Amino acid sequence: MIGRLIVKGGKVVQPHGIAEADVVAENGRITAIEAWGAVRRAEPGDTVVDATGAWVLPGLVDIHCDAIEKEVEPRPNTLFPLEMAFLQFERKLAGHGITTMYHSLSLGVGLSLRGEHLVAEMIRRIAELRKERAMIRHGVHLRYEVSHLTGFALAQQCIEQGLIDYLSFMDHAPGVGQYKRPGSFEKYVMKNQGVGPEEVKQIVAELQERRSRIDWGRLTALAAEARSRGIAVASHDDDSPEQVDRSKALGAGVAEFPLNLETAAYAARQGLHVCVGAPNIVRGGSHDRNLTALDAIRAGAAGILCSDYHPASLLQAVFVLKREGIPLEQAAAMASLNPARALGQHERIGSLEPGKLADLLVVRTVRDCPLVACAVVNGTVVMETRDYVDFAESSL
Repeated sequence: MIGRLIVKGGKVVQPHGIAEADVVAENGRITAIEAWGAVRRAEPGDTVVDATGAWVLPGLVDIHCDAIEKEVEPRPNTLFPLEMAFLQFERKLAGHGITTMYHSLSLGVGLSLRGEHLVAEMIRRIAELRKERAMIRHGVHLRYEVSHLTGFALAQQCIEQGLIDYLSFMDHAPGVGQYKRPGSFEKYVMKNQGVGPEEVKQIVAELQERRSRIDWGRLTALAAEARSRGIAVASHDDDSPEQVDRSKALGAGVAEFPLNLETAAYAARQGLHVCVGAPNIVRGGSHDRNLTALDAIRAGAAGILCSDYHPASLLQAVFVLKREGIPLEQAAAMASLNPARALGQHERIGSLEPGKLADLLVVRTVRDCPLVACAVVNGTVVMETRDYVDFAESSL
């Protein structure tokens, strides 16, 4: 049984506003959010967190982040033990305020973890480790490259065995999605795989041949099987309203990283949850010169933030949006409640409300940078920092 937790004196960010309140949790769930001082005095066995002067936010829910791949393989063909990568990485995630992470593992993309065997092993290892012990909640987001014809059996097996929690379909090819501009795909492959123009021609030819044999009916059935098991399905890098229609027909309920505002707005009107990257917000635009995420948010065409490839950006993006005039409760929901809703988890996590699981953050700002002072998952303090050392008068 988990004891009582009291988070006192913070500015609590709730779905419909911010209140100066104390948060009480018992046995892993929020039981009360009371005005400052209304909570009775702490009793022996209680855990008390002082949030005076700090923001208290819901734990962040990250539905798309492939950083675990870099933890395992920080350089091409340089692999580290999976357990080490996972256990060390979750400590970073707690420090970034991410209390629920859907680790994005790519099946069939040549520029991520190499080989089906390694992807399958990582998926199974995450499933094992999250049951044994964990600091945060872990899920698996399987990113399936539609031209990877040999990967269908593994994707189907993962769905049937309950090993994944989120499924997205990708199509990385010349003239499509993020590589719509002529030559962009070839340049990317040469840079990341260290190959020359002739080798790229061969890679492109083989890719296009595989794409000509994609069985879209089979993929639609795979998506239907996923949805029947409560697994959300997403599209990736839609570049036009027509592509949104195709993605929706395939079974997508989430549109990740639409390439332009017209496409994002259309996807939102069609009822899809539109997800944009937090690094785009923090950096002030797309590194690929595509949609500026802030423009989509201002237009009401995007409602979810994910960290994409940089976990530290997720919390930072929430506060960048605040500085841009977006109410903090709305900005926070984009990184917590809205992604939880898109994946069907909003009744359990994603907001600070009585009855929900007690996943929360105490956040203080240093030079306008939000830093997690305390992270709570399921009513347990999993990470807490003390005061900083003042080196102003000291010397080495």
